[in-house]
Amino acid sequence: MQRFSTFLLVMLLSTTTFLTAHDKAAHDRTPWGDPDLQGVWSNQTPTPPERPDALAGKATLSEEEAAQFEKTSLERLLTTVAREVPFSGELNEIWLETAKGKVPPGRGTSLVVDPPDGKIPYTPEGQKRWDALPKIGKPMLANTPEDRTLSERCITTDGLLVPNPFYNNYLEIVQAPGYVAILYEMMREARIIPLDGRPHLEPGVRQWMGDSRGRWEGSTLIVETTNFNDRHEFRGASENLRLVERFTRVAPDTINYQVTIDDPKTYTRPFTVAFPIVQEPGYQLFEY
Repeated sequence: MQRFSTFLLVMLLSTTTFLTAHDKAAHDRTPWGDPDLQGVWSNQTPTPPERPDALAGKATLSEEEAAQFEKTSLERLLTTVAREVPFSGELNEIWLETAKGKVPPGRGTSLVVDPPDGKIPYTPEGQKRWDALPKIGKPMLANTPEDRTLSERCITTDGLLVPNPFYNNYLEIVQAPGYVAILYEMMREARIIPLDGRPHLEPGVRQWMGDSRGRWEGSTLIVETTNFNDRHEFRGASENLRLVERFTRVAPDTINYQVTIDDPKTYTRPFTVAFPIVQEPGYQLFEY
């Protein structure tokens, strides 16, 4: 009887373990078998896209430095960019979401992970184009509305995942057979990404958010985007901008995101930005 009871206990534990693993595998997949990326996610982080000059040669922060960096992120923003925008009343402690962000687990000093210096490798032409673009916090002369930034005019933020330092850093991923859709809280922009292998649009068709095509490589969603117009304001890039994004769910509440950005007219070489996006259960996107 004791042997039988032990055998029964082992079988029950094995069955429970199998069902737990099976349920987890089912949860990680959509009903039609694709890796499941669905949910509401946040990319808020105090880590800047480029490594600050004051941290040149320092690729990572210590745990203590990262904690202090997070603690002072709101104060830094309030004493720099936010205070330089006198016409806009929402850049204050109430509206800004900066303090909610965390330094990514690797504690890098920039979101640019390649080149190793954490800097965007501009060509002289690209740097000139980027410097000339109107920016929040930069004095801007305007004779017409078109002289103001696209984001200020609520036209577009280019629909990219590179974090905004202020607010609205949430997005919702929804999947259907043959498609992935990403809805951004900022501007309520949506990207609908076909997965059926169709070619990109004809070269003459140009769009604010480009033309995206996706495919699965194992558990990673790879999205290639081309066909941008020549009026977007992404880091000085031209209409030749090409993005290759990678989304990999590495935990129930985490997607590792990586994008390689290429534009020979603007950058001397492709560069890569990487950071995790985290799920916030129960959060719903606000209408912008």
